[in-house]
Amino acid sequence: MRRGIYGLEKKVKIGCCGFPVSRKRYVEEFNVVELQNTFYNLPTEKWALKIREEAPHGFEFTLKAWQVITHPSRSPTWRKLKTKPPGKHENYGWLKPSKENIEAFKSVVKIAEILKANIIVLQTPSSMPFNNESINWVDEFFKEVKNIAKGIHIGWEPRGEWSRQREVLEQILCKHRVIHVVDIFKNTPLCLPNGILYIRLHGLDGEINYRYKYSDEDLNRLADMIDSLSYSEAYIMFNNVYMFDDAKRLKKILLDRGFNVV
Repeated sequence: MRRGIYGLEKKVKIGCCGFPVSRKRYVEEFNVVELQNTFYNLPTEKWALKIREEAPHGFEFTLKAWQVITHPSRSPTWRKLKTKPPGKHENYGWLKPSKENIEAFKSVVKIAEILKANIIVLQTPSSMPFNNESINWVDEFFKEVKNIAKGIHIGWEPRGEWSRQREVLEQILCKHRVIHVVDIFKNTPLCLPNGILYIRLHGLDGEINYRYKYSDEDLNRLADMIDSLSYSEAYIMFNNVYMFDDAKRLKKILLDRGFNVV
């Protein structure tokens, strides 16, 4: 039996970022999904209730936070917004502790609560500046939102310069007990509050390569890396074109190697 933080048996949860196949087929194979539509356009509470009720008992949702919180209004992804958010658009994005960002986060939490989601993932773009001002932004933002997301864990996947400034990043993550969301092939996680490890896999050969298909050698190396870390729960979420097949193959590899895949 593999034991992690607090002496508890390590649990591994494998899934995909979004539904690459029908929901019916997906839930027959996996017990967790990271919703992606919540990033582009925040869904209605009615929609969230519908898919929660349709999902099997014990099926888990995590969700990627609404883009207006993490991406500035000039970001290309804002073009996919069906309805622009209220207030001053220049106050959105980059985890600024603005009224607009905080209200948007409250809306995300409402959806997460209906879904009974355990984790909200914030993914900031590589364009997010790293300087004293932005350090203060992020620190104040997490101070504000941790009191809003009671009972829900917050994860952050920084990209660009923020992902490289590991000393400052670690201080902020650990101070506010934020999960460091990483692609483990490219970064080692810095903070695992409550023993939660959260991995998002974007393909090899570059920072992001969605068309990459993981080989069995890659997946066995991934299994070794997961095994070497101390955690209680590990979320392994594939975010590439071949995510459904790759996740299925990893699941088999881990089960064959005696991992507790739930």
